[in-house]
Amino acid sequence: MIRQCLKNAPISAIKAAGMEAYYVDHDCGVYPCSSAGVPFSTAALQVKGDPIADLTEDMAAEQKARATYEHILNLADDPAIKDPIRFLREREVVHFQRFGEALDKVQAMMDNKKNRK
Repeated sequence: MIRQCLKNAPISAIKAAGMEAYYVDHDCGVYPCSSAGVPFSTAALQVKGDPIADLTEDMAAEQKARATYEHILNLADDPAIKDPIRFLREREVVHFQRFGEALDKVQAMMDNKKNRK
């Protein structure tokens, strides 16, 4: 979407949007970063090696992404932006549900192992 929004934008529009620093470093390419410009880092990924903790973390990440999409939808007015964001938001809901199902199965398996001992 970044490329879609910027690819035909005149330099004056890029400057007016405060995107000149981004443009200088990345042209119209996609550079994964937060809305504050903090580059993506794998430090944001949480893994403990415990399936219950990891699945719970995955579920939280899906909810955080869903909330971010909600915020984007609150700011956007272009259907070319809103439609894919709505799709991505719904995908996060489905991922949350699937991780929840996996968590239920893992908890049941762990309970069975405890009961057999």
